[in-house]
Amino acid sequence: MGFVKSFQEIIAAIKPTGEFYDAEMLTVFWETRPEIVAMLLPPPLKPAPFPLAMAFVAQYPDTNFGLVYKESALFLRAVYNGEEGSFCLSMPVTDDMAMAAGRELVGLPKKMAEIHFEKDNEYVGGWTKRREVRFMEIKAKLNNSFNTAEAEKILNMTPEKDGALKAVSFLFRYFPQPESDPYDLNPWLMRQETLFRPREMAFGQAEIILRESKNDPWAEVEVVKPLGAVYTRGDNFMGQGQAVAKVDALQFAPYAFIKMDMS
Repeated sequence: MGFVKSFQEIIAAIKPTGEFYDAEMLTVFWETRPEIVAMLLPPPLKPAPFPLAMAFVAQYPDTNFGLVYKESALFLRAVYNGEEGSFCLSMPVTDDMAMAAGRELVGLPKKMAEIHFEKDNEYVGGWTKRREVRFMEIKAKLNNSFNTAEAEKILNMTPEKDGALKAVSFLFRYFPQPESDPYDLNPWLMRQETLFRPREMAFGQAEIILRESKNDPWAEVEVVKPLGAVYTRGDNFMGQGQAVAKVDALQFAPYAFIKMDMS
């Protein structure tokens, strides 16, 4: 092992899925404003019928790629080519290699952060902090009751035939050019699937606090109405991303700063 790898080492390191064992996640959902979703989605993504936003905080105690870390994320529901999925606006992490791999391979907008996760019987929560600002804090009471009666229909958490829950994410993979052109290559819209196989799953009422931060503007995704929370503990299987559409560089330019602090 060293700076230069053998072909055997390279082949041995290739994994078709990123696997997270005994992962704990708290995901909260809320209704935001349709005009906010329309403003924040890069083309060619379109808003989903319902202006749904979601955030999670997770801890990964064991993975098939040798990292142990915490993660949080912010998503908006979106549609591409008739398929509904979630556009990732931000994904803070606590490990530098998890940050590098997610950003470079599939386009996840990762930044290093301080992340906290805790569970005490029916209470679960967590927060994310960067540059002295705790800009996201989520909590839930796992009483098997959502905040609103219509939340179950809106969230529509229908499992696959084998019992797994599937999540489709939309991401943008791009690399800034150090010279005059905006990018080394045209940005690509990426589609990525994750399968969740929870051994524990509980529902609850969500509390969502988004604080102003010039570097992590999660508070732009206004909480109009909290919908509910889902806690899971189990194994997650993150598939490789697929490039599904080449994106016009100038159209994408206003959205190209979610991976960096540009205040």
